[in-house]
Amino acid sequence: MKRSFLPSIFGADSSALEVPARVRDTIARQQDASERLIAWVQFGVVVIFGTLYVISPKTSDVDPWQTPVGLSLGLYFVFSVFRVWLSYRIRLPGWFLTLSVVADLALLLTMIWSFHIQYDQPASFYLKAPTLLYVFIFIALRALRFEARYVILAGAVSAAGWLLLVGYVISIDPQDNMITRDYVAYMTSNTVLIGAEFDKIISILTVTAILSVALVRARRLLERSVIEAAAAKDLARFFSPEIADKITQSKTQIRPGQGEAREAAILMIDIRGFTALANDMEPSDLVGLLTEYESRMVPIVQANGGNIDKFLGDGILATFGAALPSDTYAADAMRAADDLNLAYLAWKAERVAAGKSPVDIGIAVVTGRIVFGAVGDETRLEYTVIGDPVNLCAKLEKHNRTAETVALTTRESYGLAKRQGYAATGDCEERSADMIGGVDYPIDTVVLACR
Repeated sequence: MKRSFLPSIFGADSSALEVPARVRDTIARQQDASERLIAWVQFGVVVIFGTLYVISPKTSDVDPWQTPVGLSLGLYFVFSVFRVWLSYRIRLPGWFLTLSVVADLALLLTMIWSFHIQYDQPASFYLKAPTLLYVFIFIALRALRFEARYVILAGAVSAAGWLLLVGYVISIDPQDNMITRDYVAYMTSNTVLIGAEFDKIISILTVTAILSVALVRARRLLERSVIEAAAAKDLARFFSPEIADKITQSKTQIRPGQGEAREAAILMIDIRGFTALANDMEPSDLVGLLTEYESRMVPIVQANGGNIDKFLGDGILATFGAALPSDTYAADAMRAADDLNLAYLAWKAERVAAGKSPVDIGIAVVTGRIVFGAVGDETRLEYTVIGDPVNLCAKLEKHNRTAETVALTTRESYGLAKRQGYAATGDCEERSADMIGGVDYPIDTVVLACR
């Protein structure tokens, strides 16, 4: 099966790429901004044309604004002002943009056509006017929208208009069509060299084709870029900013099994008796409770430099210094635990004042060496932390119920946090040889907050 060469010309085919409505809307807003820029540039062009027309020498005493060119410039000026105003009011429809392209080039070609009248010369005189170069400005201007169809329209109108101007020169005087084959005579007189005029038309069409191909390629790249940018933004809502950056900025494809060992702090938060609450609450009330709880806890973790690793139903697993290495990971985690306790007490008081059942939580912090990396398979990956500190933290958090505390940590983690600059906000009780459920050996703990 022969492979089409078109994708190599126009870039990667995006026809199979589903462009979400919000991405199309983002691109449309960018096009609206581009159309306002185009409107202002076109307004500037008509002002320049009008100024040049006023100061240019005239061959008659007729009021310049009563001539075809003067009237055209006046009407176009009004149209340009209206276009600028309208571009700020609404999203310009396709038919209006088409009319705008035709109006731009009609004005330019009408001005060029008028030169032979203005300077009292044969019609062929205007074929040598350098003003034709403005055609390329109008064509290029349409590239700002990243839509090839308007560039193609501008190029087609330009080429057709110039062909009409050449036809007018040849047909206006059947007795003398001014055609020559002598290039020197063409350059030094008002004669017409058909090949030269076709060269101009071919140049217009070639530039149009090149710009159109470039725009199609750029449009496809733009769509993919906007989709990827939107995906990265959405990714940040499901992952912490550090994880989202790690995924989107990875130089190579992330594969399962890739991990890094580092010293970090693990923090776990959990609602006490959540299973019983879930059995007694309506689903909407239950989800509302979780949202209320997480909206208070998560910002505090992040404000202290923590990364939300995952939500475990009513539990929150956070890390400090795992996704992004830190020299103060233990101190940051302890400060977060203190702030979480204060937020919990305020939330509990609010619920009681509102006549709602109070909710209790448990918090634990453990530091140590963990492995941070991607787990899963090629179809589903997840960044997470693995290691003894994670397991111990989960067990220590559950131990809050037995110990009748709100927040616990190990003596080793507490000492490390103090060495990193942590200062306790209250008296922290130290408990020696505490037996933790699921742990075979005694652990020295520190109570960060009591019940």
